[in-house]
Amino acid sequence: MKNNNPILTVRRFCADNEGMGTTSDRRGGDRLLCAELVQMIWHDEMGRERRKIANLEDISLTGICLQVENPIPAGTTMAIQYGDGELLGTIRYCRHQDTGYFLGVELAEGSRWSTQHYKPEHLLDPKELMDNAMSRRSNDKARVN
Repeated sequence: MKNNNPILTVRRFCADNEGMGTTSDRRGGDRLLCAELVQMIWHDEMGRERRKIANLEDISLTGICLQVENPIPAGTTMAIQYGDGELLGTIRYCRHQDTGYFLGVELAEGSRWSTQHYKPEHLLDPKELMDNAMSRRSNDKARVN
């Protein structure tokens, strides 16, 4: 008898690798998750200035990840404007995912991010979330015992 049930494929997601290539594509430093609209400014292959709005996905001292609608080539230098400030960097990768293109931007040596200069409205530290979850779990176990 033939089995007509569809095969279920489970896709494993990994925060450091999914849509970002290998872990070596990621810049060093602790990454904080965020959701904020920023303006990108760069020059296209014809030398024309381009401006687009992007979603800031994550940020660290030395790099950021932006989600955009259209691809921009790796190696492109750009300015990322937020509020009354600006970060400068170079696109190191551009990867397509279901919801758009993700740009890995390495910030220029003299352009480092700090919460003292810019703090996205929705900023989340994954390590802090894990610590809080583990603490709650320990407290729950202590109450049960």
